[in-house]
Amino acid sequence: MARPGRPAMPKPDLHPSVDAFLDMLTSERGAALNTRHAYWRDLADVSLYLRDQRNTDINQASTGDLKAYLEHLSNKTHTKGKNKSQIAVRTVARRLSALRQFYRFMVSENKREDDPTSTIESPKQGRTLPKTLSEGEVSQLIKTAAQGGGADSIRLVCLLEMLYATGLRVSELVGLPMSAIGEETEFMMVEGKGGRERMVPLSEPAQKALKDYLAVRPQFIASDDKGTQAQWVFPSRTSQSGHLTRQRFAQLLKDLARAAEIDEDRVSPHILRHAFATHLLSRGADLRSVQKMLGHADIATTQIYTHIVGDKLKDTVEDKHPLSKAAE
Repeated sequence: MARPGRPAMPKPDLHPSVDAFLDMLTSERGAALNTRHAYWRDLADVSLYLRDQRNTDINQASTGDLKAYLEHLSNKTHTKGKNKSQIAVRTVARRLSALRQFYRFMVSENKREDDPTSTIESPKQGRTLPKTLSEGEVSQLIKTAAQGGGADSIRLVCLLEMLYATGLRVSELVGLPMSAIGEETEFMMVEGKGGRERMVPLSEPAQKALKDYLAVRPQFIASDDKGTQAQWVFPSRTSQSGHLTRQRFAQLLKDLARAAEIDEDRVSPHILRHAFATHLLSRGADLRSVQKMLGHADIATTQIYTHIVGDKLKDTVEDKHPLSKAAE
């Protein structure tokens, strides 16, 4: 399924080696369904270009074929405005990374003797800091969500409080099983990427929001449900999975942002995850603790948030310090 605002990609019959690679990601590396689908989209886009423009398939592509594809990709318009070039660079880097992993798999399985990506250099990327929200903006979102009243409003407040209190990935949040919540609702056991489990604490506001929501949760379960919906913390009568989807939650946040008079482009489940990490670090939380709560395998991934905090502290000094020219 395409993401909201993204056109659906034609579903070509990919070369069997692509399916074998994707199966390996799932079975050997424990890749999540969303990760598998992301690799599928990248390799499908390459395959379509190679067939249409280079008269070859991905399993036979040469270094020249792949360089032509990456040049074609870098010249495409991905967005409007000043960020166009940076987004193009990030897209090229991600596609090249997918191709490298694919061809390394091909070589390891003796399906190719050479890796056509070995001499292709990655595009240079500038440091792009994650988008985030201020503490006041997060409070405004929660306050606005609570104004609606009714079960839908109570559920939305719970989703916001839990996401902001834990920094869960959106797929982890909407896919929480009831078994993840302890009797006292003070902690949750979350299964993240690669099947890695972590214990995540819930703040008092999140605990209260969860208890309020659990009281109305039966309203989101069909009366004839045979367990498909009831097993999830956030069940859904309409989704095939039986739980609230990432896309639906993202749309709810966009609607909420408009109601709260906050730019909807600055509000998403992932941006709330960024806010969780940034606000913790700005209040003195230990980087290792934040890493564990976010479920990052490498602390280098978590360190990006220290740059946001550092930039904000710098702006505060420039604006407020009595010896700063900005304060004059």
